[in-house]
Amino acid sequence: MLSFDENRDFPYYDENPKMSRIGWIILLISVPVALFSFRHVGFYTNDFVSSIVFLLILIIPLLYFSNWDYSLFFRKPTKDELILAVVMFLAFFIYSLIMTPLLDASGLASTGSGDAEIISIISLLFSMMAEELVKFIPLMFLLRVLFKYTSNRRMSIVVSSAITLVFFALIHLEPGVSLLSVLLIQGLGSLFHLYVYLKTKNLFASYLSHLMTDAFVLIMAMLGIFGA
Repeated sequence: MLSFDENRDFPYYDENPKMSRIGWIILLISVPVALFSFRHVGFYTNDFVSSIVFLLILIIPLLYFSNWDYSLFFRKPTKDELILAVVMFLAFFIYSLIMTPLLDASGLASTGSGDAEIISIISLLFSMMAEELVKFIPLMFLLRVLFKYTSNRRMSIVVSSAITLVFFALIHLEPGVSLLSVLLIQGLGSLFHLYVYLKTKNLFASYLSHLMTDAFVLIMAMLGIFGA
């Protein structure tokens, strides 16, 4: 049975540590700014540069308003955390193998053009961490707000996670792609990676699970096994 550090908790939601109001404002603004930059910087440069910019826009203010205490988010993953990351990668793969044909059979496009773009593995190293932060920042903000007014930790985690997954799905919505498709694949599908963070409180563990997933899909696409 896998075991995790029960003494480790989510940051900020119970003022552990306290995040300033201006800090929350800037962090929340950094999310749409980073997403906008990722879609447009690459047009003028390349995927590698846009992935780095994507990550820097999110991680620099997060670390700054956390007094550069990266241990609040990242630590060297334990053996059990690595096992969980791999298990959730496999779980997502099985889920997508079941869900994608069902969506295709119903006439709903399962992916959009943005997901089909072939980008380098090196770019994924940066963009996948950025995507984890795109989920992490609103998740912690919602958890803070809900816990402040309800004092119910479990309910706050569940509701915050649900809203975050819907948000993550919606940012993948593109013309010609059905809402149901992104809600089921990018939204509900991301629950597997989010679960890794919820269990470990270690963004590096959920990042590895997410990275394995996208790297596997990219490699399969490059080999022509998955259509682009």
